Amino acid sequence: MMGGGQHTVSAIRRNDGSIDYYYAKRVKNPTYQKMKKIPFVRGIVALIESAANGSKHLQFASDRYDVTPGEELSKEEKEKNMSKLQLWLGVAAIGILSFLFGKFIFTLIPIFLANSLKSIFPSDTAQILVESGFKLILLVSYIYLVSLTPIIKRVFQYHGSEHKVINCYENGLELTVENVQKQSRLHYRCGSSFMLFTVFVAMVLYFFVPTDPLWLRLVDRILLIPVVLGISFEVLQATNACRDIPILRFLGYPGLWLQLLTTKEPQDDQVEVAIASFKKLKEVEQNPEIIQTMNQDSN
Repeated sequence: MMGGGQHTVSAIRRNDGSIDYYYAKRVKNPTYQKMKKIPFVRGIVALIESAANGSKHLQFASDRYDVTPGEELSKEEKEKNMSKLQLWLGVAAIGILSFLFGKFIFTLIPIFLANSLKSIFPSDTAQILVESGFKLILLVSYIYLVSLTPIIKRVFQYHGSEHKVINCYENGLELTVENVQKQSRLHYRCGSSFMLFTVFVAMVLYFFVPTDPLWLRLVDRILLIPVVLGISFEVLQATNACRDIPILRFLGYPGLWLQLLTTKEPQDDQVEVAIASFKKLKEVEQNPEIIQTMNQDSN
């Protein structure tokens, strides 16, 4: 899936080897547009929009994968494909929707783990550091373990192909499979970096709230989740802005290191799909009138 200023486009490889497209025009909700201009709030709005957008693209991919071009889906097939979509959403748990749920879980478990070691690490500072350490270990371990499953590995390969295409384009090279495969699969603007930033931002914020009693600690952590998300988005934006400043490029390195887990080297056919998606996005952005034709061709 590739996103532009006005549209998002997904390209999928059907089971017959052909490539099909899904487009979605970015809806300009006046309230959301105003909120997206407010620092520390715009990050949460962006997450909500991304979740809604991603669900539509995933449903299209599930619906169209094994459908012959021109063929309509029966009610039973649609229900079957919806089950496939639900499976993908459940398995691909580092997606944006499940990330929000995971953030809640990964916030609570480290608290109990750290509290169980309070006899060894009694001070507030030590508790916060231990809690944050457990949170980081859980996050990295979880991503590593799910990346070992075949379905998530393939998702991560497509993730890597997206990054490679963007890097190729930003480097001013022709979008060919050969040129794209030479590019890095890491990119500063990736959402993987955002996940890691939430751990460090949360750790800093925790120094300003009490760790005792345990119930108050739990409440504080839960209430701080939207604050952590909002600040982490601003940190991500800041690291993106600093990537061209040599002395400040290191600020984005932790996020790039995490991408070593959330992206995999893609195969050539996967790169072809990413290139097709990007080219179609550029085409739609330059000529929105073709959207109606694309919609007709996909039905």
